[in-house]
Amino acid sequence: MSDNTGSPRRRRRRRPGTTPRFDITVPSPCIGVCWLDEQTGLCDGCLRTGEEIRDWIIMDRAQKLAVLERLEQRRLAREQHE
Repeated sequence: MSDNTGSPRRRRRRRPGTTPRFDITVPSPCIGVCWLDEQTGLCDGCLRTGEEIRDWIIMDRAQKLAVLERLEQRRLAREQHE
């Protein structure tokens, strides 16, 4: 079988043990209010940056915990300005 370019398509098979392992022990801070503020670049719901949202699934536990710490600091700063 070939695609439109004429090159043969090959199905990639993963060898046992090569499946990527994502850390799911730290729950996502997403609350379903997804809107990036143009001025701050932060999500109005969870206060993550676009990059933090995008990369959450591939972050390890330590990286996710660091993001959660930054989110707490952002929440406190937002409360002080309200």
